[in-house]
Amino acid sequence: MDLPVNPPVKPMLAKPVAAIPPGQLYEPKWDGFRSIIFRDGDEVEIGSRNEKPMTRYFPEVVEAVLANFPERSVIDGEIVVADTERNTLDFEALQQRIHPAASRVKLLSEQTPAGFVAFDLLALGDEDLTTRPFAERRARLEECLAGAKPPVYVTPATDDLETARRWFAEFEGAGLDGLIAKGKELGYEPDKRVMTKIKHKRTADCVVAGYRLHKSGDNRIGSLLLGLYDDRDVLVSVGVIGSFPMSVREELFAELQHLVTTFEGHPWNWAAHESGERTPRKNEVSRWNNGKDLSFVPLRPERVVEVRYDYMEGLRFRHTAQFERWRPDRQPHTCTYEQLERPVRFNLADVLTSR
Repeated sequence: MDLPVNPPVKPMLAKPVAAIPPGQLYEPKWDGFRSIIFRDGDEVEIGSRNEKPMTRYFPEVVEAVLANFPERSVIDGEIVVADTERNTLDFEALQQRIHPAASRVKLLSEQTPAGFVAFDLLALGDEDLTTRPFAERRARLEECLAGAKPPVYVTPATDDLETARRWFAEFEGAGLDGLIAKGKELGYEPDKRVMTKIKHKRTADCVVAGYRLHKSGDNRIGSLLLGLYDDRDVLVSVGVIGSFPMSVREELFAELQHLVTTFEGHPWNWAAHESGERTPRKNEVSRWNNGKDLSFVPLRPERVVEVRYDYMEGLRFRHTAQFERWRPDRQPHTCTYEQLERPVRFNLADVLTSR
């Protein structure tokens, strides 16, 4: 492969801000695997954020690149699994695509095919475009992918602030994660946080039903396991809180010891696990870190904590939640899904096909 910009390249990054900044170009924030894709004739390499190639995991994306990309090009974007029947991006299905067995990779490429949403052009032909203004790169990207067909898409973009605000409210209903704002004069700066991202932030009161120990010692909390009651009055595992100062981890460990219990009678015991309920015991070994122990210490589900979260993926928080405050005034059984804000429904297919 001999391109003006050759792999590996670390992608340009974004820093979080609280509000949508004026005077920028705005795009939806896609929830997938960030990837810079390199094509040189019949050669294709799918890069990743950690610079390790993902080419072997996405044969259908390679085929789409050969069918739609210019013969010599380098394009930044996001690999996504778009479930248009459920009208959402399926990050869980996307995670499953990283599998060591070639036969499994082939099967999943047919069962849960991925697509590529392009949002920046780094090179075209013999031109290195990384020093050119983003507005120019965006225009060139639209031009070179004007005839692209699914599963290759160009992300929508606007320089109108009111449109960006409307997108921020509407697109969440199609499973998107917020907005990205980019300066029109911005060059491409690998591994630097020179863009901005605006994400939805919400709070929920959750039941603390267990904890995992920190890797540094058996007297420190690693993470707290969170639950919400569904309409059957079943406590469903919704995520974890994991970021605490070391001193707080030790304090929490001491605080919670009087709540430690056995699995007998606990809502996330083996019986619930075997009957198919969403419980942490389903994930006692991490598929991402073979041998990593994810078993947990059960607690009587009596304490309530308020957490910050960005959005839900199915029944769970999509990302690790953040501690807000303890809620001694709340009864655990009042912590239900009903308290969660429901995003406005929006058609994912409309986002994918708009420019």
